[in-house]
Amino acid sequence: MRMPKQKTLLLPDSLRERLKQPFGQLVTGSPFDCNRVIESAIREGVPPRVVLVGDTVTRHVTGAGLRADVIIVDNKEMRQSSMPVSLGSRKIFRLTNPQGTIASNSWNVISKALKLGDCAVVVDGEEDLLVLVAAFVAPNRSLVVYGQPKRGVVVVQVSAEKKREISQLLTLMKEVT
Repeated sequence: MRMPKQKTLLLPDSLRERLKQPFGQLVTGSPFDCNRVIESAIREGVPPRVVLVGDTVTRHVTGAGLRADVIIVDNKEMRQSSMPVSLGSRKIFRLTNPQGTIASNSWNVISKALKLGDCAVVVDGEEDLLVLVAAFVAPNRSLVVYGQPKRGVVVVQVSAEKKREISQLLTLMKEVT
């Protein structure tokens, strides 16, 4: 499946409720419980890439010593500034992505990070919608994990079907010129 046109996309109000629904398997419980499910998915699926989107998820998953090839963070939790996540020796990419958008250069930045592995994408703005980009550009069978506020985490198994679903959602977003 080809990468969508690299234009900045704006989330319309009509899609907001739909995108609040889990985009994969919702895992509830304590961070420990969620990490056990993630660890099992990594061990059993042997995904080519594991991507974490969000500061809280990244803090919990990497803190438990689990594999993360790419992390995407914005130094915010629940839209409030938070302590920056430890990036260790990862290669760092910086990306400006305003709230409610997918910036045009996010496709290239996240693609590069996925190709290299052991990378962090630090977002000035908001990383929420970048879950769609990460899942679209990641190799099939990869895992993309993000937080579901006040509920747990969502584990997305990347597949051709998931990419088609993302492609359809992207056509419903407004192109910004």
